Amino acid sequence: MASITTALSWSSSVVDMGLPNVGGSLEETAKFSYGRTAMVVVAQKKALKSRKIILKEDVPDLGKKGQLIDVKAGYFRNYLFPMGKAQIVTPVLLKEMRIEEERIEAEKKRVIEEAQQLALIFETVGAFKVKRKGGKGKQIFGTVTAQDLVDIIKAQLQRDIDKRVVFLPEIRETGEYIAELKLHPEVTARVRVNVFAN
Repeated sequence: MASITTALSWSSSVVDMGLPNVGGSLEETAKFSYGRTAMVVVAQKKALKSRKIILKEDVPDLGKKGQLIDVKAGYFRNYLFPMGKAQIVTPVLLKEMRIEEERIEAEKKRVIEEAQQLALIFETVGAFKVKRKGGKGKQIFGTVTAQDLVDIIKAQLQRDIDKRVVFLPEIRETGEYIAELKLHPEVTARVRVNVFAN
């Protein structure tokens, strides 16, 4: 079987049809022994150099879990995807992310509302009374601590409060003081504490 030689050439009529002119005429010859024809493919677009991805976990120097970012295609293909650290963003994934963000925002709003209600309860109670052994004048033995206030709140209101959210001034005398309860980063309750000697 004789080999078939196919000659492809660019003519002025081909260039006029919208194909790019590559500097005159281009001639390629393809030799096939089994009778197939050659086709020239001209790429019109450049390959994507970056990918829009979502991170599945924290990646140092790149971003936090759930963050949408653009990365180079090779970095995604060779490192992030095989290691299971990221995935390509799809419309379905974007919708799921939006639903999850709405759920998280609703949860944050609910927590703030609960903290505000609890602050209102604490502020309307009046003053919490603390008894201490009296000394000379207005002096008391020892100090009133955050744990003391937590115990009093537990006894009077049946509410558990972490002592780390209680901020008291230094109390070494009888009198009325203001304590702050940091129930949420955005909600602080101010309560009165009456210290008296027994």
